[in-house]
Amino acid sequence: MDAQAFLEQILNSAKDLASQGRNLAEKRLDIPESGPERDATISAMGKGAMAAGALALLLGTGVGRRLTGTALKLGGLAAVGGLAYKAYQNWQAGQGKGQTEPGTPVGKLSGSEAEKRSLLLLKAMIAAAKADGHVDDAEGAKIEDQISKLGLESDILQFLQEEISSPLDVEAIAAGVDSPEAAAEVYLASRLILDVDQAPERAYLDRLVSALKLDPELVSQLDAQVSG
Repeated sequence: MDAQAFLEQILNSAKDLASQGRNLAEKRLDIPESGPERDATISAMGKGAMAAGALALLLGTGVGRRLTGTALKLGGLAAVGGLAYKAYQNWQAGQGKGQTEPGTPVGKLSGSEAEKRSLLLLKAMIAAAKADGHVDDAEGAKIEDQISKLGLESDILQFLQEEISSPLDVEAIAAGVDSPEAAAEVYLASRLILDVDQAPERAYLDRLVSALKLDPELVSQLDAQVSG
């Protein structure tokens, strides 16, 4: 599985579809189970849109709109790393301390390091999507059934199914963080998905901040990058 390419497809396809004024969950995923119409639909959507659509199914319609809207503003995977890096620099400047290297942004990584970081961000986004508690066993089974009809590669399909069915575990996500830059990116990727005006999602974000050991001032800088 090429996690970096998959994540890039999700962000870019969400951006493209949002710019057309279409909602992934409502407009793009009514795919017939078989026949020429199915083939034509998949061909028209393209691999990237199917990847984005698979995540939108998990997110649900409301969060899907938030993802497409934010992706339109962000522009892609490199922007996530760039915004996290900028927030970290702004935070350091406000601390009045010596500069330390936050780590390499995801958009500048390559090889196994890029794969590892991208996979971490994908897991963080999916976990955030489940934070409102609406994905119970019945809903999870329904989502898995819908995703199985999208024609995704087997490794991507398996990854999505495993992440959908796994329990929320912010500590496990935090354990995959290997630098301040990675921590900032995990927060940003999660913050893109969450509606902080909803209590369960706000509580999940607070738990994530604690697990990532993020300074409150750095969190404020990261929030400013998302809303700015």
